[in-house]
Amino acid sequence: MTIKIVSDSTCDLPEETINEMGISVIPLFINIGEEGYLDGVDISREEFYTNLPNYADHPSTGTPGPEAIRQVYEELISEGATEILSIHISKSLSATVDMAASAAKDIRQIPVSVLDSKQLSMGTGFQVETAARMALNGAKMSEIRSTLDDLARRTFVAAKLDTLEFLRRSGRMNAFMSGLGSVLQIKPILTMKDGEPDSKRVRTSKKAEISMVRMLEEQQPIERFALLHTNAAKEAEAFRARVSHLIPEGDVYSMDITPVIGAHVGPKAIGFAAASTSAGE
Repeated sequence: MTIKIVSDSTCDLPEETINEMGISVIPLFINIGEEGYLDGVDISREEFYTNLPNYADHPSTGTPGPEAIRQVYEELISEGATEILSIHISKSLSATVDMAASAAKDIRQIPVSVLDSKQLSMGTGFQVETAARMALNGAKMSEIRSTLDDLARRTFVAAKLDTLEFLRRSGRMNAFMSGLGSVLQIKPILTMKDGEPDSKRVRTSKKAEISMVRMLEEQQPIERFALLHTNAAKEAEAFRARVSHLIPEGDVYSMDITPVIGAHVGPKAIGFAAASTSAGE
């Protein structure tokens, strides 16, 4: 039995982890003016975030169609996969899950399961890495699915944005709210829990960071933790130092968030993904 794991480029796992565990990653699309790019393939994250404030046309994002995803499944079958588990960014944020489900219906040779991670970035990445490790260790599909369902309920992602401007440009909020934010120096905090995106507004960067710390305190005790940022590694490390007493000891991932997500949140966002040891309320 050979279970192979598929995800998309929003999972934000390090390339070495992806390669080591044999994870197949389907790139989403970034469109800048008339130019199209494959996320994580054709444009570096540093280049994207450096140029983002100055693009004449704000980047748009998209998901590959069923045919492109089906080709990935078929390639894995040709390499000996006997089952496939395809784990993707939350359905509340993207159509990727729907495209994968459509592609899976066309596969007759082996079972293909499609899973809504109900998360984004490393919130999804935790699930993808866990599934790949379990598959390599010989776990059955039912065991993997049960573990991931539990992990999804215990995972929380939060990020404080430097500005509301890029949400406005991307069309994810109305112009009135963006104008209000710039006038009142509102610093938004975006959160994701069990497939439900939410937001909180505070007046200053200092208060936003205090709120982020409190959110992390509410997730205690924490089993897994990852730093997230959009071309703001130095600021992310400063946040890690501040919350070092709240997170597990040892190395943690510090990930520059994929441009597919970053196009909406903008540069210099800082956040985290955390998996508690229990689901809580």
